Amino acid sequence: MKVTLVVPTLNEIDGMREIMPRVKREWVDQILVIDGQSTDGTVEYAREQGYDVVIQKKMGMRHAYMECLPSIKGDVMLTFSPDGNSIPELIPEAIKKYKEGYDMVIVSRYAQGAKSEDDTPVTAFGNWMFSTSISLLHGHRYHDAMVIYRIYRKSLIQELDLDKDESYAFEERLFRTVVSWEPLLSIRAAKRNLKIAEIPGDEPAREGGVAKLQVLKWGAAYMWENIREVFVWK
Repeated sequence: MKVTLVVPTLNEIDGMREIMPRVKREWVDQILVIDGQSTDGTVEYAREQGYDVVIQKKMGMRHAYMECLPSIKGDVMLTFSPDGNSIPELIPEAIKKYKEGYDMVIVSRYAQGAKSEDDTPVTAFGNWMFSTSISLLHGHRYHDAMVIYRIYRKSLIQELDLDKDESYAFEERLFRTVVSWEPLLSIRAAKRNLKIAEIPGDEPAREGGVAKLQVLKWGAAYMWENIREVFVWK
């Protein structure tokens, strides 16, 4: 099994300098940075460290993922935020858990024993509402259905149609935004009864940079997506 650490960035030089030195090269087979056209030296830093780098052309998280897919050498991908929210030392634990035979392992901010220092009451409630609704509508009890920090096999992207624009088109047009694919990945993995695990992992406060969350637009799009999935797809 080969693991690619996928690191999305957009002007995260402070976090990159603080967090990435804690990621040991021997933990994974490839470190791939997908950058959203940073102007603060993030790309230059990543290249200096010898990481593989892809500069995305079309903005938005799901486009970042799609554009870096051809450059992922591993058959398993571990998505990781370098802004301080993801604790690097949990990477080996997530990989170890995945090797027990799971289709996806989530490093959960809300599992027992974990906490988030970067949450607001709005984002905490949003995640609770989304995770609970997946349980009610699709049959899998998540603690943290939205977080980026997770490991899963690359082939799930095609198996769950996450690579198709039509999987997101209605919500993105309706709410005039571009969403990421973690919530839909959580939903469709639940619908397929895939083997999913969560391990506790604190979410520290971010290291510099600016949060890119579009709380209201994304929250509305993800909830609409969740309800829509009751009636569509497979």
